[in-house]
Amino acid sequence: MHKVWAVIRREFVERVRTRWFWISAILGPVLFGGVIVYQIMQSVGGGVRDIAVVDSTTSAFGRRVTEALAASPNFRVTRVPAGPRVIDSLTSLVEAKQLNGFLIISNDLTETGKAEYRASNLSLQTVEGLERALNKVAVKVRLETRGVNPAVVDWAQGIRITLDQTKIARGKTTKESAGESFILAYVMAVLLFMAILLYGVNVMSSGLEEKTTRVIEVLVSSLRPFQLMLGKVAGAGAVSFFQFLIWGVSARLLISLRVPIARALGADASAAAGMKLPHIPFATLVVFMAFFLGGFLLYSAMFAAVGAMSSNEQEARQAQQPVTYLLMISYFSIIGLTNDPSSTFARTLSIVPFTSPIATPVRWTAGSMGVGELGASLAMLLIGIVAITWVAARIYRVGILMTGKRPTMKELVRWVRA
Repeated sequence: MHKVWAVIRREFVERVRTRWFWISAILGPVLFGGVIVYQIMQSVGGGVRDIAVVDSTTSAFGRRVTEALAASPNFRVTRVPAGPRVIDSLTSLVEAKQLNGFLIISNDLTETGKAEYRASNLSLQTVEGLERALNKVAVKVRLETRGVNPAVVDWAQGIRITLDQTKIARGKTTKESAGESFILAYVMAVLLFMAILLYGVNVMSSGLEEKTTRVIEVLVSSLRPFQLMLGKVAGAGAVSFFQFLIWGVSARLLISLRVPIARALGADASAAAGMKLPHIPFATLVVFMAFFLGGFLLYSAMFAAVGAMSSNEQEARQAQQPVTYLLMISYFSIIGLTNDPSSTFARTLSIVPFTSPIATPVRWTAGSMGVGELGASLAMLLIGIVAITWVAARIYRVGILMTGKRPTMKELVRWVRA
């Protein structure tokens, strides 16, 4: 066991002491801090759009649209009567970055619901704001043409419906919105995918490097190939846990300093105080770490086998593609998992060992997975780890000393059966 521990310690120290590890460890908090600063700057007014309304209507509809848009803090609006050269002039202003865009409206908007917005940057937030204002004015005008009192229309449109969202999960209710549940599940899935893939590839690269430099021949004279593989996998896993710890502490520190950051930027401190991390229950954290560990062991064993049976970096990159595709199946299914975590598709992904490391934490976070399903998913993952590690160890044992060409599938089967 002390030989395995020596390999773990070497793998951990060699990675942690590199400059690239600390760059990647610091890059996460920097990006997280950038998101906080961006949201604070948006509250200061950085999202205001300068637009023009090209009014070709013969009624007061264009003026009312301009007033509705001007009432929004997101727009600075100028009303321009339609003319033969107006569109060309406004297009030139947009290209010169003196105007964000212009809205073209006509008399038939209230009948067809059609208008046109031209801009250099079609921001989704801007388009939604324009559609919301146009829809409100168009509905009001249509009701007025049917004889409805404008004061009654204003009163009817003055209410805004808000839903108090309460999440029911495993016999408990929590004040967690749909947005918070989605963000938490999505962030967890992305972190799992990145960590499993990046550190799994590190295990492959480490074994390949020692194989190509012939250092492996010295190592296997002192310890068994399985011990070497186990040490490399555990060492790389310890590095990933250490990086997660750095990211978690940094995120907590940055979110606690959001109010002083807002004051330093001259923004509204109350708006910054409303930004917070989603609540992560202890059970969710345990599930996340358990399936990260299981997924890491499963895929690292496969990546180690890929590195052992490859003779150079190019062969390894080609051979790792099937392993990467297995991991990407659950990653590209994140939206489907969060939208309908109780579907047959989601249940299947949480049972298959190759996809459960990402699918199961997402379903658990969404609150639609019972303890029985969680236990079955974890049991299948453990069975998959044992089976894949057994196969990978036998490939690693033979392939780590083989050079020259990448083995065929027939040769790999012979290595496993030997």
